[in-house]
Amino acid sequence: MPLPSPLRIRVPLAALLAAACMAGPVHAPALAAELPAGHDLALSRQLRELTAAPGGPPGVIAVLRRGPRTEVYRAGVAETGTDRPIEVTDHMRIASTAKAYSGAVALQLVDRGRLRPDDTIGKVLPRLPRAWHRVTLRQLLNHTSGLPDYSAAPPFLKLLTADPRRHFDSRRLLDFVAGRPTEFRPGTRYRYSNSDNIAVALMAEAVTGRRYEDLLARSVYHPLGLRGTSLPQGYRMPAPYMHGYDVTPPNPPEDVSEVLSASGVWASGGIISTPKDMTAFVRGYAGGRLISERTRRQQLTWVNGASEPAGPGRNSAGLGIFRYATRCGTVYGHTGNFPGYTQLIAADRDGKRSLTFSLTTQVNQTNRPALLQRLRTVEENFVCALLRKP
Repeated sequence: MPLPSPLRIRVPLAALLAAACMAGPVHAPALAAELPAGHDLALSRQLRELTAAPGGPPGVIAVLRRGPRTEVYRAGVAETGTDRPIEVTDHMRIASTAKAYSGAVALQLVDRGRLRPDDTIGKVLPRLPRAWHRVTLRQLLNHTSGLPDYSAAPPFLKLLTADPRRHFDSRRLLDFVAGRPTEFRPGTRYRYSNSDNIAVALMAEAVTGRRYEDLLARSVYHPLGLRGTSLPQGYRMPAPYMHGYDVTPPNPPEDVSEVLSASGVWASGGIISTPKDMTAFVRGYAGGRLISERTRRQQLTWVNGASEPAGPGRNSAGLGIFRYATRCGTVYGHTGNFPGYTQLIAADRDGKRSLTFSLTTQVNQTNRPALLQRLRTVEENFVCALLRKP
């Protein structure tokens, strides 16, 4: 259902916010040939081709970092009608990569003995429906909980359609599916759900007595020096920012950067950050700087399942993190998509090599399957450049 004017988006609303739920292993699309020796020129060309593709983003930026060396690749513009390039300090909606941040908060609480991976909703959040009480923190973090996805619930979508900038009570988002049981016996299947990380944040608040926003600042932003990262409640973007667009040819790109309130996604996808900060985050998070090695061993226990949208190569799900096994090696991170934005953050296991890849339009299996296949191939080529020995 399209949004009403003047905040109309041309793609179905359910495709904008509700993650496409995927089960089982995901394999890479048809792969491009190995990059030639002048791989930097090839990567730049591939970004330009993405921006020129039907439905492609008006802008894209990729940050490759190997140790202290940083390479920035970009194509297109930060705002249509201008010639301003995207900068690493431009703000953007990081979409479901925000789930890695809630994973970082929860796993630090595991380190401190405030939570255990097998703590249940019934123990920590007894006010939530009894039918959910056996779901564990572990199952929430690796999307095997079976919790119904609130962002696909008709009552939620009805309110969002009536007022896209509506301010939701973020801590009551699960009320939209409170009358429903789990969709399968917890722990028996993989299904990506935006409800999972709302529950994770509520568990973190319950055991600490602190607001999730404060926990993020204390546990993630400050240790990693993230100065351009925040979790707002409204729809405004801080300046400067890369504008996000709905691109539906033959219509011109429509700016949707400030169409939706972040309160309706909260811990599941509401964070705003910059390519610079995202690079620092994934290097620290994937590299294990935020948690102990004992907790990290539990985090890096895999089930078959893909992030949303699927990342490069073969995807597997851990606790608040995904493994992307490509033809050139393995990286760890997360993806995300939100109206106007598509994200990938990834790093090798020690965090010394990282990739941040950001598009200014939403690409997923539901709205642009062919473009997603092409994007995953380009992302894999960037991973190969990242992991290639000098």
